[in-house]
Amino acid sequence: MTTATTSRTSFQQVDVAIIGAGLVGQSLAAALCHDDPGLRIAVLDPACKTGVEPASGTAIEDFDLRVSALTARTQSFLTRIGAWQHLPEQRARAYHFMEVWDAEGTGRVHFDAADLHAPCLGHIVENRQTLWAIQQQLEQADSVSLMPIAVNAIDNQNADGQTPVLLANGETVLAKLVVGADGAHSRVRQWAGLPTREWDYGHHAIVATVRTAKPLQATAWQRFRPEGPLAFLPMPEDEHLASIVWSTIPDEANMLMALDTDDFCTQLGEAFEYQLGTVLECSARAAFPLRQRHAKRYWTDGVVVAGDAAHTIHPLAGQGVNLGFKDVEVLAEEILKASQRGLSPGHASVLARYQRRREADNLTTMAAMESFKRLFGADSTLIRVLRNTGMRQFDRLLPIKQHAMMTAMGL
Repeated sequence: MTTATTSRTSFQQVDVAIIGAGLVGQSLAAALCHDDPGLRIAVLDPACKTGVEPASGTAIEDFDLRVSALTARTQSFLTRIGAWQHLPEQRARAYHFMEVWDAEGTGRVHFDAADLHAPCLGHIVENRQTLWAIQQQLEQADSVSLMPIAVNAIDNQNADGQTPVLLANGETVLAKLVVGADGAHSRVRQWAGLPTREWDYGHHAIVATVRTAKPLQATAWQRFRPEGPLAFLPMPEDEHLASIVWSTIPDEANMLMALDTDDFCTQLGEAFEYQLGTVLECSARAAFPLRQRHAKRYWTDGVVVAGDAAHTIHPLAGQGVNLGFKDVEVLAEEILKASQRGLSPGHASVLARYQRRREADNLTTMAAMESFKRLFGADSTLIRVLRNTGMRQFDRLLPIKQHAMMTAMGL
């Protein structure tokens, strides 16, 4: 870890210091204070101010480009910690069906929540709306300190089992456990010396909100092109609004981002085979490279990482944020068990159990995403024939489809 060089003018002692105020960091704080109100928790991030309630307009630019397909398990977790109840009903779009097909053949799979006797397959929610809902729950927690201050470094664990967190204002927070929830480029992971295994997917993802001529019909649509998957996710407020995630090779992504809005809409409609008619309108676009990353170790003395700080995956199945919430759920459970046994939340046995419980699921999901990417990107006639035959067979086997849906929903 980094050795302290910042002058220490004052100290604050907490049980858990969470560095990062995104969905993972703030949901962990909410889960911990819900399960054990006696725990002292600090959330450290210049962006952790609650701010103003997110826009709720219905114009195409009123929606966050960052959306997530929240599973039934995630909804259950957020409900248990009291956050889901704060989510405006009109900003959570339930979807009941999924349509997945191969651009290079006739293979197609249809998923229906009714096959599981479930109310829906999941909800499409803007990330800022989910974060707002979590923040409303945190505002009621006396044991949580939201500190909009940058962290300069973390020091080695002291003789009392506390890890010093050195703040940009010269103060120090002493924590029994430091949690890195600071994203894919986690400084906490780097400071703690936790190595990663990572590689580029060779894809860039373009995200935007679009308006289509045909309604989405409560369906999440995904077309697998050789260059990468293209998804249309139903947005709240309007049946004709969709959030798109267009994963493709860098050269095509750069070309698409350089187009004006009308030409981009034309290209998008063609790439999606006009399944939803023409694309009538498109918001501002954003693009980012995709990289798989997994920490070989999730923890060291007094420090642990969760969410994107521990693992990042391809967005083709929308599982990234749901894996992060699973991390939070398990880490909070292990910290609560430690508190009940009189152990420090940063005790090695606590953090080792967290990694054992989460690592296999994370690696399995990452391997599945990599396999899908390679399978649909393969340029081979034989593989295309087998792939499409397999999709048609899979669509006819309801018990196997039911199992796949339940796994995707976290059930």
